Amino acid sequence: MRKEQIPDFIEEIIATGCPITAVGHDIYVFAEIDAPEEDVDRIGAEVQAICDRYGARDHLQLEIVAHLRSLGRFYDLKAETLH
Repeated sequence: MRKEQIPDFIEEIIATGCPITAVGHDIYVFAEIDAPEEDVDRIGAEVQAICDRYGARDHLQLEIVAHLRSLGRFYDLKAETLH
């Protein structure tokens, strides 16, 4: 994957119904498990196909997280521990 492909990658993942989310400022997760049970297998297969098509992305982890955060798709651990 190239840096300029990040917005398209994330848009395609979201379109599957997979709630991709940044956690803090340095990781992100695919949360197919949070999808309706009847959609989990379909979503998992679609997400895998997208990931295979875009290729390796570990080198872009921080950029992917930053883009997710810019979309408001993040879970901030520090804010949760204050409650």
